[in-house]
Amino acid sequence: MRRIAAPLGEEGLVRYRHRTTVVTALGLVLLTDVLRVFLPSVITIFGQAASTPAELLGAFALGWFVLALGTPALLRRVGTRPVALVAAVVLAAARLAVTGFPGGQAQLWLATAGLVAGLCWLAAVAAGSDRPVPGLALGLAAAAVLHTVSDTYRSPWLGGAEVWVVGVVVAGLFLAGQVVPASPAGPGGARAWLLAGPALLLAGMVALSPAVARAAMSYQFGLLDSSPAQRAGLAVTPLSGPVPIAVAVGGFLLAALSPPRRPVRRWLGPAALLAGAVLMGLGRGELLLPAVLLTAVGLGGCLSWCDAADDRFRAGRPVGRSDDPLAGQGGDPVAVATSTESRAVGQDGDPAAVATSTESRAVGQDGDPAAVATSVEPRVGRSGDPVAVATSVEPRAVGQNGDAVAVRTSAQPRAVGPGDEPADLGEATRSAGRRAYAAVGGMLVFAVAAVLYYAAYDLGYPNQWVPVVVAVLTAAVALSAGPVPARTVPSLPPVRTAGWAAALALVAALTADETLVAGNREGPPATVRVAAYNIRMGFGMEGRFDPDALARAVGRADVVVLSEVDRGWLLNGGHDTLDLMAERLDMPYVFAPAADPLWGDAVLSRWPLAAARTRRLPAVGAPTGAQALGVTVDLGAGVRVAVVATHLQPPPGQEPVVQARAVASFALGYAAGRPLVVAGDLNTEPGAAGFAEFTRAGLVDALAAARPLPTSPADDPREQIDHVLVSPGLIGADAVAPRGTASDHLPVAVTLTLPAA
Repeated sequence: MRRIAAPLGEEGLVRYRHRTTVVTALGLVLLTDVLRVFLPSVITIFGQAASTPAELLGAFALGWFVLALGTPALLRRVGTRPVALVAAVVLAAARLAVTGFPGGQAQLWLATAGLVAGLCWLAAVAAGSDRPVPGLALGLAAAAVLHTVSDTYRSPWLGGAEVWVVGVVVAGLFLAGQVVPASPAGPGGARAWLLAGPALLLAGMVALSPAVARAAMSYQFGLLDSSPAQRAGLAVTPLSGPVPIAVAVGGFLLAALSPPRRPVRRWLGPAALLAGAVLMGLGRGELLLPAVLLTAVGLGGCLSWCDAADDRFRAGRPVGRSDDPLAGQGGDPVAVATSTESRAVGQDGDPAAVATSTESRAVGQDGDPAAVATSVEPRVGRSGDPVAVATSVEPRAVGQNGDAVAVRTSAQPRAVGPGDEPADLGEATRSAGRRAYAAVGGMLVFAVAAVLYYAAYDLGYPNQWVPVVVAVLTAAVALSAGPVPARTVPSLPPVRTAGWAAALALVAALTADETLVAGNREGPPATVRVAAYNIRMGFGMEGRFDPDALARAVGRADVVVLSEVDRGWLLNGGHDTLDLMAERLDMPYVFAPAADPLWGDAVLSRWPLAAARTRRLPAVGAPTGAQALGVTVDLGAGVRVAVVATHLQPPPGQEPVVQARAVASFALGYAAGRPLVVAGDLNTEPGAAGFAEFTRAGLVDALAAARPLPTSPADDPREQIDHVLVSPGLIGADAVAPRGTASDHLPVAVTLTLPAA
């Protein structure tokens, strides 16, 4: 006779949950990395944004998520564990491979393979886990912290030894966690798994994006740097830009891991999430900071409620229930002593009785044993499947006063034949299928919402409603979870976990960010070199994100005008391209939004920048917004030059006449007689109607001596659409368009001689 504990035991259950949580978090980090490569690869390698039809790009991206809907059927046919192991290996290998093969078709298809494997792995994990929230929350927070450590320059794009070490360690730990088989899951968890995709989208778009947090801070500094009359949504170089991400990560984890002990918390999470999504949808830079913080806390609150509500299924019955024959007074499981004697089935396969007798003793609170007698006699058919099982159970439990209390239970399970399964196993299979479908369905929501949001910039429909709809869906799923048990135990210590994560994010934010300060040289210079560059969100012709190559292409310019600047779009990998360029050039910046608060134009300068203004340009049927940004460059000793940055966006096949006229008018009024430079991607060629609007306003082509100077496309330049125009008195020389493929455009640069004082 030997003594055993209740199944798993409290310590074993906690250990299993922690292992599952860590493995889920590591897998989500790898999947997030792969997504941040896959999404921009679709619009830079498979096709070209603004030239390849957005419908085709969206169909390619969505197809792989739709394909993953077949994973639950694969799990039923092959088994959960084999699918999870194979998918985990492919996901980890693809994540490492994209580091070794950045750019080109290899990057596209490796990222695609990693995505499909990641979706299959997620479905397999969902099938076997009924408590995903701790792992999902920890994974989203860990991805945000790592993104902050890398200064939003995602590790798959880097090739240094330290990046390989980190990647191998994360992948190795993830694969090691797959070796230990998971314990059987309960019937709950489908709601929480359904929120995996929406949570990943909202976290990547706003809540846990260090790039968006930095952009939000730069708008706040833009407000501080302006007079009330100038507050028109401008962003300037912030101090310790991504610091808000520490607050967002801490608040998110604290809300996600804390059991909602009061009913009022049922509404706080959804309310905060909806408020943050609405602020994001308003498209105003000064509202980004509250949008980040509210969305983070609200998202965590919604996940927490789903997790706590699912405790009803995991517990089966409330803790401390007195009708459990093997429970003590406090409801805790008691020790059981068991002896077993059985006879095996003969080798010839004939039916043979297997008699099992079990005598157990349940130990009461006072330590006295109470006999529990059980006899089980199953019969096994020729195929090895059970045919009929007759069971009688006569336990005696110990009452509060120490007396034995008899409890009689009899069960006659139905007969089962080959290929059939008991009812409880069938219910477990159905629950696993529901969770798997919920996980891949949630990721399909992620894909559909992402495509709808970002395709709007090519197709021209409003997209502010997309994050709001995703937030409404998330809130509705959380509110549908129903009441939570009176006693819900968190799987991770909420305060300690959130505190450590926030501290790590804060350290990462402070160490990864650089302070950029411009200073005057001795006296005003005689010449200023100006460069204009459409950087296509940082992606080169082969789809590789390489801010170092962009900085080298600019060369020794004193003032840099950038077009198509991305400050955190999830579609482009969540990079703050402007900050990465500014750090490499060691130049402060002023940024003005065009499409939304995270996409627009910027001016960087080695000299101080002041008196920034922006004006939104008429859309004239173009899907992507356009603006004109005016900045004054202070060269010292009272010498100032007005610089206007713009990126004209005419409808396909048309000249930007209306926008060019608006920019010329704004620029002349802003300069107010000072030397003026207008630069950027003007999408018009010398002699065309749009270009003529600038010359008609009295501006001069500073690149005229070097014409023809084609800049697009970068690998075979044929069109002269990137320009530097100046007011009379500024003389251009040494105009060049350096060859390279760091973007789909070539930069143009020219040295301007200032007029005599």
